[in-house]
Amino acid sequence: MGSMAAVLDTSAAPAGSAQQRVAPQLPTTARLFHATCAFAVQKLLLPPWIFLRTVKTYIISPGETYPDQIKAYPALKHLPIRIFLPPGYDRTSSKRFPVLLTIHGGGFVLGNPWDNDPWNRAFSSKHGYLVVSLNYSKAPGSPFPKPVYDLEALIQLVLADTTLPIDYDRIAIAGWSAGANLTLAVSQLDTVKLHVKAVAPLYPVVDFVPSQETKCAGRRYKPDLGGFRGKDKDFLLAMSPTFNWAYLNPGTDLHDTLLSPAHAKREALPKNIFMIGCELDMLAPEAWRMICSLAGKRVPREDEVVGRQMTAKEGELITGNDDRYAWEEVIKMDGGARYKWLLVPDQVHGFDQDSIGHMVGNDVKCLKDAKMKTDKVIEIIGAWLDDVMDVDK
Repeated sequence: MGSMAAVLDTSAAPAGSAQQRVAPQLPTTARLFHATCAFAVQKLLLPPWIFLRTVKTYIISPGETYPDQIKAYPALKHLPIRIFLPPGYDRTSSKRFPVLLTIHGGGFVLGNPWDNDPWNRAFSSKHGYLVVSLNYSKAPGSPFPKPVYDLEALIQLVLADTTLPIDYDRIAIAGWSAGANLTLAVSQLDTVKLHVKAVAPLYPVVDFVPSQETKCAGRRYKPDLGGFRGKDKDFLLAMSPTFNWAYLNPGTDLHDTLLSPAHAKREALPKNIFMIGCELDMLAPEAWRMICSLAGKRVPREDEVVGRQMTAKEGELITGNDDRYAWEEVIKMDGGARYKWLLVPDQVHGFDQDSIGHMVGNDVKCLKDAKMKTDKVIEIIGAWLDDVMDVDK
């Protein structure tokens, strides 16, 4: 997604009012503009990108992060999944493994399950999980709520697949960006919530009600970092209007909890949620407010800026005594629940994606910091899931 930012700049298009209850019907010129942008990206820019990535995967560095299986179920042939088996897997053994289902991002318009191959392989190898990378139909051909129900159907097929070594008592879902939104959406559905013990949304969009300007008011800016991270404008602003147009039909209720999970009641969501945000991301404030609300903590104001102006040491997360960056609340009543927050300092939306290099160019400091923090986030998520799901190793 990030690599398209310089090409797809839709920020000049109308974005709607500051607070709306329903998605607006945009003027004809704006609709044509967004439709052209979406078509250009999906049909003209994305195919060469996919070709180059395929060359890298199969020819330049084959096998390093490639999944063990790629499978398409007959009922959803157009939505193949990617399966990463843990190191201890033995086809002749009856051993079952904890499962992490993952959902890729891309603004509901772009993205593919292979976008997260390196992350999924690293997580599976390090923590011994069966990782299944899911798929869903893209907007504007499949606007809200179609992707949510695609994922519901696909998860049911995965869980019914007797060829997979699934530990049905230890199932979690993680996702990135739009995929993190879908993680929180699909896990509200009874057919999914019944099986899911925990969710880990990474830098999600959780509220479509506030305007883009309101979202940016709570974002941290650090010009002293220089390079890509030091910019005074969030790169998501260039793409969000087109993504919103593609995903939201006019008249869509923006408070619908499958669209804006921040408006869901606590009991509608899984009981264990680990929310990860990025300090230099316009979506971090809404994720921060949502997790604080779920945990019963003070909910920050919309204009309250995430993080702090100080910079962290290269590659370091701030997990000590600073509630702006990390905390966990354990609620013992009503069957118990755990809510955890982690704000990744000095990093942008998509820092842990394989495409980060295309997004930030030759910003070596940013890339090095991103890689170190990606490894640490993978470690922390795995340790938390092990604890929440009582994984015995």
